[in-house]
Amino acid sequence: MKLILLGAPGAGKGTVAKLLTKLDGSVQISTGDILRGAVAAGTELGMKAKAAMEAGDLVSDDLIMGIMADRLKEDDCKPGYLLDGFPRTIPQAEALKVMLTNMGEKLDCVVNIDVPRDVILDRLTTRRTCESCGEIYNVKSNPPKAEGVCDKCGGPVTQRADETEEAISNRLDVYNEKTAPLAGFYEKEGMLLTVNATSSDAVIEAIKAKIGK
Repeated sequence: MKLILLGAPGAGKGTVAKLLTKLDGSVQISTGDILRGAVAAGTELGMKAKAAMEAGDLVSDDLIMGIMADRLKEDDCKPGYLLDGFPRTIPQAEALKVMLTNMGEKLDCVVNIDVPRDVILDRLTTRRTCESCGEIYNVKSNPPKAEGVCDKCGGPVTQRADETEEAISNRLDVYNEKTAPLAGFYEKEGMLLTVNATSSDAVIEAIKAKIGK
């Protein structure tokens, strides 16, 4: 399947993507992963992206689209791909449409995971992360056995600076301002599937029903 996953920080895009990849071998692709991969591989586009990032500049749309075009042509994308965190803006969405048309491909649908703001705030403000291995816990639903100590590696388990209530509120405001228009763009294209669900399984079932998998 070929999907775009839209949803605010904490909506569960990553969890849904991991479940979907197990269904048919699709690969999860995020802009951040692609940029880091291109930089690590030392490609021409990767070096340009690295120069922009090191200068503290945003990586331009042209550069992002070039790196994305290279990534989608790789063999592991043949079974399908799930775009997570991309596109972020209407111009990127328009450029992606042209790029896929040129590649002879089209998206199955664009999934907008709509989770109430209070649920996201509760979900993220109670999340804790191991500083050493990255294991994720939740103080309500999945706390470490010993408070502040990772079950897996014994590292310190803390709250990320961007997961305080104030920081998350700001991230949600930015998301709503920048990315909400994308839902409208894809609705006009007749491709939008909005799922109002806090359960990842419910999102998966809605996607399977929509695209007949």
